[in-house]
Amino acid sequence: MVCFEKAPAKINLSLDVLDKRPDGYHNVEMVMTTIDLADRIELYALEEDQIKVSLWSRYVPNDERNLAYKAADALKKAYRITKGVHIRIEKSIPVSAGLGGGSTDAAAVLRGLNRMWSLEIPEDELASLGATIGSDIPFCIYGKTAMVTGRGERIEPLPTPPPCWVVLAKPNIGVSSRTIFQQLELDQLTHPNTARLMESLHAHDFTKLCQSIGNVLEHVTLALHPEVGRIKDKMRDAGANGVLMSGSGPTIYGLVEHESKAQRIYNGMRGFCHEVYAVRILG
Repeated sequence: MVCFEKAPAKINLSLDVLDKRPDGYHNVEMVMTTIDLADRIELYALEEDQIKVSLWSRYVPNDERNLAYKAADALKKAYRITKGVHIRIEKSIPVSAGLGGGSTDAAAVLRGLNRMWSLEIPEDELASLGATIGSDIPFCIYGKTAMVTGRGERIEPLPTPPPCWVVLAKPNIGVSSRTIFQQLELDQLTHPNTARLMESLHAHDFTKLCQSIGNVLEHVTLALHPEVGRIKDKMRDAGANGVLMSGSGPTIYGLVEHESKAQRIYNGMRGFCHEVYAVRILG
C-alpha cells in the first residue's frame, strides 16, 4: 500500500511572544497561513516493524532525528501499531528557513499514516500528538489560516487571506529558532497589532493586511544576520506591498496582489539572493 501527502509551507503573518513559561518554552500569539510551496510525502507500507526515511538533502537527517521519523514513531507507540513504513520525502521547502518545512512533513506523515492504517484518529488528537514533537506541528495538521497560541498547541481557525502572491527570498544561511529565542529581551519588544491583522482577514482587506503584519523575532535575527535586513530592504524597494520575516527567519516574504508584479519582484530578487520563490497564498 502507498499513500501520498502534500506538505505545504507556512508563513507568519504575525508572530508575538507574550512571556516565558515555567517549562522553558514561550507563550506565543501567531497568525499563520499556508502557501503553495510544498514538500511531497510518500508512505510505503512495510512488512517489518520499522521506520525508514529517504530524502535527498545533505542538510536534513534521514534517521530518528528527522521530525517525520519522530511523528511515525510517536503514532506507532501511542496507538500500539506494529506495522512498518518507508517515508520518502521530496523536499521543495528550504531547510531552516522559518517556513515550517520539518513540521509540515511530520504533520503530513501523521495524516497519511492515519489514512493508510485506517486508524480514524480525529484531527484534534493528531494535533495533540504532534505537539509532543514540535510546536508548529499542530497548525500544520490543520493547515489553512489560524491564530496559534500557547506554545503552538491551541489553534483557532481564521478566514482565508485575500487572494495574493507571496515572493519568498532566503539567503544562504540557516537560523536556529532556539538561538533567536534565547536572545529575545521580553521587556523590550514592540508587539504587532494582532487584533488589527485579524480585522483585515475578516474584512478581506489586502491593504490593511499588509499594514498589520509583524514579527517580534525579526529585530533579533536582523541584528545577528545583517544580510536578512538587506534582503528585506531590497524586497520593499522592489515594490512588495507587505514585507516581513517568517518565523525566526531567515526567509523574507513580500505580499503582492498581481501576478505580473510578483514576477517582476521575483526576477529582481533572483540576482540578489540564493533562493527565491513566487507562489500563491493558500490559507
